[in-house]
Amino acid sequence: MSDEAPTPPPARSRLRRAGGVPAQLATALRTPARTAQPLFAQAPKAWQRLLPHAVVGIFVVTLLPVTITVLTDDYGAAGGWAGALGVAQTVPLLLALTRPLPAWLLMLGADVLGALLLTRADEVGGHAWPWPPMTLIGYLVLMACLGLRASVRTLVGVWLATGAVSLVLALFRPAGTTDTSALLFVLSGTVLALTGALRGLGDARQRIAEQEVISEAERSRRTLLEERARIARELHDVVAHHMSVITVQADSAPYRIAGMPEPVREEFAAIAASARESLGEMRRLLTVLRGDGTNGGGEGTALAPQPGIGRLQQLVEATVRAGQPVELSLAAGAVAVAPPAVDLSAYRIVQEALANVVRHAPGATTRVAVTADEDEVLVLVVNGPARDAVVEVESSGTGHGLVGMRERVRLTGGTLDTGPLPDGGFRVAARLPLGDGAGAGPTGPVVPDAAKDTNEEGS
Repeated sequence: MSDEAPTPPPARSRLRRAGGVPAQLATALRTPARTAQPLFAQAPKAWQRLLPHAVVGIFVVTLLPVTITVLTDDYGAAGGWAGALGVAQTVPLLLALTRPLPAWLLMLGADVLGALLLTRADEVGGHAWPWPPMTLIGYLVLMACLGLRASVRTLVGVWLATGAVSLVLALFRPAGTTDTSALLFVLSGTVLALTGALRGLGDARQRIAEQEVISEAERSRRTLLEERARIARELHDVVAHHMSVITVQADSAPYRIAGMPEPVREEFAAIAASARESLGEMRRLLTVLRGDGTNGGGEGTALAPQPGIGRLQQLVEATVRAGQPVELSLAAGAVAVAPPAVDLSAYRIVQEALANVVRHAPGATTRVAVTADEDEVLVLVVNGPARDAVVEVESSGTGHGLVGMRERVRLTGGTLDTGPLPDGGFRVAARLPLGDGAGAGPTGPVVPDAAKDTNEEGS
């Protein structure tokens, strides 16, 4: 048997389905795994990944000529210095998409150099200093890029460094200028706080989605193991019965057959001893499974006889008494030809299928057919859509019923096919081979992936 549990959907896909547009934004704002990745590199759509490049490009193309013009015309700076400062104060924004911290160091150095050069400008009086309007805008754009990428500790350090530099520059403020040190300190802190909060929201949503995927995988695997433990307990009951019969026959053979030679008597005694030893080993191995409290029953449950195809009539009658219309078609030879493992698996599959109908399509007409030939037993459970006036008993579930069906079919080496019908109903079809194939392991496909998204998913 395979140990693989149903594969959950990717975390990003689950996040998009669960939260809509806010979840997509949170995914886009998530910190990239590698520092060289551009901002929004993990966004789900192409236009979202290109959006930061377009925004930063627009700011660079706009701020570069405006900075040069303002420095030249308003502040009276020389044309060569104005052009150099314009390039140094705007072009680093392009680096902010991939490496915002080095871009901040370059831009801060260029802005400090520009502030010192403006102290000697001819017309600096009456204008903003040390941070002209173009410098403020470019610096805030850089803070937004940094806030979406860096850690909280880094953001606090950048903000405090900005305040310290502004405080030092204030000591050299030319007369008649408007001091913008406090303005940049406040605005940069606000931008860093907002963008850092958005980035933190994206990280939190991503972690929640990943944890949900892990939890779902663990639940599926736990259900798989619990179902296998249940099957092991039931198989123990079946095999123990036959081993007990072998023991009794081997022990009683010398009394039933007169004149048996001594070597033959010893052979029968060895067979009986081996059978008793095997029964003891099985009981010791099954002690953990029976005593862990997860089987949902006590000692009385463990000693109860196991049901089979012959008890399907009682199962159907009980379902009908519960208000579910069910028709049973049972081949006369199915009970006689089915070995214990197939007999029990067929019963459990019908039992789980009827339970699913009661949960998800109450009141729907249901047909159960069990046929057999010399090679296999065929189990078919088909239900129509639920009646309009009836509300589903359960609207969600874990899919544990399908896990159990798959494991029982794998046990017998058969195949299972489940899926919705065009009229809104559902079909469960199982083929359980007889003879040497039973119990040999899976020989065909198991439940299709598409079936997991249907109304049976809540079983």
